[in-house]
Amino acid sequence: MPKKKKDEPIDPENLKPEDKMKFEIAAELGLADKVIQGGWRCLTAKESGRIGGLITKKKRELQKTAAGDIES
Repeated sequence: MPKKKKDEPIDPENLKPEDKMKFEIAAELGLADKVIQGGWRCLTAKESGRIGGLITKKKRELQKTAAGDIES
C-alpha cells in the first residue's frame, strides 16, 4: 500500500534543493503562506499546475543560458 503524504507544514529554511525552486515560485504567486501552513497538498490542482508550468519554463531558460555559455 502506498504511503500517504501528510499535510504537514513546510519549513522554508529546511527544503531540499528541488523544493527550493518550487517554493520560490509559490512565493511569487502569493501562495507561500498557504504552503507553509498546510503543506503542498493543500494547493488546488490549478495552483499546482501553475507552479509546475513555471518550473518547466524556468528550467528551459536555465538550459538555454547554460548552452549559450558553452558556445561562447
